[in-house]
Amino acid sequence: MNFIETPISDLFVIQPKVFEDERGYFFESFTSRSFESNGIIINFVQDNQSLSQKGVLRGLHFQAPPFAQGKLVRVIKGAVLDVVVDIRKNSASYGKQFSIELNEKNKTMLWIPVGFAHGFSTLEDNTIFSYKCTNYYNKESEGCLLWRDKQLNIDWKINDPVLSEKDKSGTPLQQLVSPF
Repeated sequence: MNFIETPISDLFVIQPKVFEDERGYFFESFTSRSFESNGIIINFVQDNQSLSQKGVLRGLHFQAPPFAQGKLVRVIKGAVLDVVVDIRKNSASYGKQFSIELNEKNKTMLWIPVGFAHGFSTLEDNTIFSYKCTNYYNKESEGCLLWRDKQLNIDWKINDPVLSEKDKSGTPLQQLVSPF
């Protein structure tokens, strides 16, 4: 696995080593050793998977302490624009965003540490999105940044997204009282 630093500290793009031949492909999607050798000591406790059609937007979600979650995200089928926003109060990159296309062809993954809001828009029908979490989901601890916050000005690469009621009513960054 190749860990690639991003402009935001502690956030890594991960490119697995893929072995391909006439039968298909194989790659390790997670090994503790690779993370530990990059200074990331984690224990995943929950795996989640979603199926979305093209034009769905999910996010920007986070879990507040003590249920805060680090996430390792990837696409199994299809493609997404994956977006994170740093909401760590004492971070030099507070309020900064990072986005990357994750898809079934590039097999790229993103390590999102605790203290980030996360979301994605689906760029293809029948997209299967998978993520490993370092903590269990807790409904009372969930938070949501407004996906269309003018301050963030995120280009989601889709028009008229399909949204949940929760995502429609997220909090603008300027009004967020960050728990991190």
